[in-house]
Amino acid sequence: MIREKNIFQKIMSGTDIGLLVSMCLLALIGIAAIYSASYNYGASSRYVAVQMTAFGIGLVLMFALANFNYQHYKQLAKAVYVLSLVLLASVLIFGVTVNGAKRWINFGIASFQPVEIAKLMYILVIAAFLDKNWKNVRKPSMLIVTFLILMGHFILIMLQPAFSSSLSYFLVTLVLLFMAGAEPFYLLCIAVFCGLSFGIPLFIEYLRAQPWIMEPGSVIGHYLAYVQNNLFGILYAAVAVVILLFAVWWFLWKLRIKISAVYPILLGGAILLGCAASMSVEKSLKDYQRKRIVVFLYPETDSRGSGYNVIQSKIAMGSGRFAGKGFLSGTQTQLGFLPEQHTDFIFSVIGEEGGWLVSQLTIIIYFIFIWRALVIARDARDRYGSLVATGIAAMFAFYAAINISMVMGLMPVAGVPLLLLSYGGSSMVSSLCAVGILFSIHIRRHTYH
Repeated sequence: MIREKNIFQKIMSGTDIGLLVSMCLLALIGIAAIYSASYNYGASSRYVAVQMTAFGIGLVLMFALANFNYQHYKQLAKAVYVLSLVLLASVLIFGVTVNGAKRWINFGIASFQPVEIAKLMYILVIAAFLDKNWKNVRKPSMLIVTFLILMGHFILIMLQPAFSSSLSYFLVTLVLLFMAGAEPFYLLCIAVFCGLSFGIPLFIEYLRAQPWIMEPGSVIGHYLAYVQNNLFGILYAAVAVVILLFAVWWFLWKLRIKISAVYPILLGGAILLGCAASMSVEKSLKDYQRKRIVVFLYPETDSRGSGYNVIQSKIAMGSGRFAGKGFLSGTQTQLGFLPEQHTDFIFSVIGEEGGWLVSQLTIIIYFIFIWRALVIARDARDRYGSLVATGIAAMFAFYAAINISMVMGLMPVAGVPLLLLSYGGSSMVSSLCAVGILFSIHIRRHTYH
């Protein structure tokens, strides 16, 4: 008589060991770094206790989700999407305001950040939509519906506002559309939309940082002042560009170069929507976010203010050299020069106390983690599982790339955590939930049950 395996044995016998080991190593490195980052504040025990509690809760949910058949998410996609919108809307109603933004719901003993779990739910929903409509994925209507699904989350997130959290949605959407076989031109339209949505506000802040542009009588300075008071100035310029686009299309048509009208319509729509979205982004930017953009370009202009974070992070990373200063021995970390060192700048702590050696080891472990997620996507039994696993891998890769680039001064400072390492219960729990879904896909690669 063959004894039936219990849930734990069933999961462990079919799990991806590389993914499990790399996940645990990243979590352990993160806990050690959090302990060191908060050691001299007398709060290390509390921070570590919270992180380990979140890790424990996350492990329970991970095993539960691994045992749950991921294919049911496809059948429940509409309900999951509605629930994700309710979660994002709830923080606008019940959330607490911190630094001018509502991102957390406080339950007294703990706080919860809905966007952390909502981004995972979005991956399940968009993957289900693309899987269900994969035969029509090259049609323009698919691009429009995908945009509508995306905008539901984007609008609610920007109302918080959580500028940095919204960035991952666009990357995940692009990656999943590409994997589903979407028309490359549609991906270009999405890239144009994303580039304009976030690029225009960044470029405006860059121009404002130029002294010669803001001199009295400057035409560009006058236009920037007009845009600041009347954001429709951006849209007027977009309309002119779209008119020029259609003029070029008409000219090519007269030269008997037949190009379908769908292309200029979609590209023009992406330009107009991107510029309209940039108006929303520009309006929602807080003063501290504007300063972050300026100090990214010129950290020395506010070395004791907004540029302080980047400068101290660079000093910490550079002073670690090859082998680091040793655990609990980092001067920038232990003397409190490094800001937000247990959350956004956790990699700076690793770089200072572990040096290049431990930093590279951490990146390698992260690479293994993402690689194993992509292997699970490759080996998935069905298209839906492959899309979900790819979306999760893209999400982890995006967060890692942004956070590590940020602490080294290669990108503007953004509130993007290093998943599985940075302090934060919501982030840890949602990350382990994502791993649980990956395990569910891997366990069922040879069966539908």
